[in-house]
Amino acid sequence: MSERNVTNQQADKVIRAMTNDGAFRVITALTTETVRGAIASQGAKGAVAGRFGELVTGAILIREAMSPSLRVQGILKGASGKGSIVADAHPDGTNRGLVGFSGATGEDMASGKGALLKMMRTMPNGSLHQGIVEVSFEAQDGGISGALMAYMQHSEQIVSTIAVATLLEGDEVVAAGGYIVELLPEVERGPLMIMTQRLEDFPKLDDLLRKGDLTPNALIEDLLYGMPYTLLAESDLRYACHCSELRVLSSLATLPRADIEDLLRDNKILEITCDYCRKEYGIQPSQLQALLMAS
Repeated sequence: MSERNVTNQQADKVIRAMTNDGAFRVITALTTETVRGAIASQGAKGAVAGRFGELVTGAILIREAMSPSLRVQGILKGASGKGSIVADAHPDGTNRGLVGFSGATGEDMASGKGALLKMMRTMPNGSLHQGIVEVSFEAQDGGISGALMAYMQHSEQIVSTIAVATLLEGDEVVAAGGYIVELLPEVERGPLMIMTQRLEDFPKLDDLLRKGDLTPNALIEDLLYGMPYTLLAESDLRYACHCSELRVLSSLATLPRADIEDLLRDNKILEITCDYCRKEYGIQPSQLQALLMAS
């Protein structure tokens, strides 16, 4: 059985756990099918597809760490400032994204330094919390994983180790996943020294995913080996878009009356395509007329 076939048998899932001494919280996720769906919907290829998959996984991990019941969005802006990648993680476990530049054909939009990562999460009161950090894709700087760690430290004041990875064979997603190990205030010197050494010696996430049988549970067991811990939550993940004809009509309803009248001028069906999933919607003239009546 090939590695890809083994990977496909594992359902996408994210798990949260905490050590019983209150020293560490760990979140692990397998996101292969979710990332595969997001990349396919955008037609991303090459290095861009890899960055996109990592950002999708990263948004899932940050949501689980900071806002499990609320939405989190990550936006990666290219060093040239001419393009961006968006990952959108929702509390129901659905995830989607956008690749908004010509690099979708395979050109790496974020080589070297100068790219920016913005993470935004919804607060319980409806406001937005956001932080912006620089991203460097030099090998020693950690790419998106390193940027996510910088975001957690500077914007959330949480010291953590984060790894996200997307394995590609050609243009096909073989596996994707990631983890966060958070340092909690209750940590004592002994456990901290043990975990520091463990993370230094821990295999690269790419190598673990390449074996084809990695699960979030197994990853937590390896990260917390010898440390008693309690599972806090477990959630399924999938790629899905939240678009619908009702949402399209609701968006059109916000247009000025003159703009809606202009759309009705030729009395033809208005064709609108969702940027996230490429689904096409045909809005009938009668539906536009109803918007005018409502306004």
